[in-house]
Amino acid sequence: MEKEFKRFGLPNIALFVAFSQLSGSIGLIFGLINPTILIYSSAGLSLMMLFAFFTRLRVKDSMSSSFPALFYLILNLVIFIYSLLDL
Repeated sequence: MEKEFKRFGLPNIALFVAFSQLSGSIGLIFGLINPTILIYSSAGLSLMMLFAFFTRLRVKDSMSSSFPALFYLILNLVIFIYSLLDL
């Protein structure tokens, strides 16, 4: 993972991204109990995956390498939208 962040030109934020992803995933689990946490977690993960997808495009990665970020972006956006509609 460190090699990837160096390749992206972002070696200083690898630990922050890992912590944010872990926090977001825990937030999705706790969001099953508290809808507000679900909204913030899915929004944060969506934003993170949007940046990840554009970063992959910027370094000219293949679409197959970029697909996971796009998939998780769409998945978290769906969770976000449905959690907003449930309020």
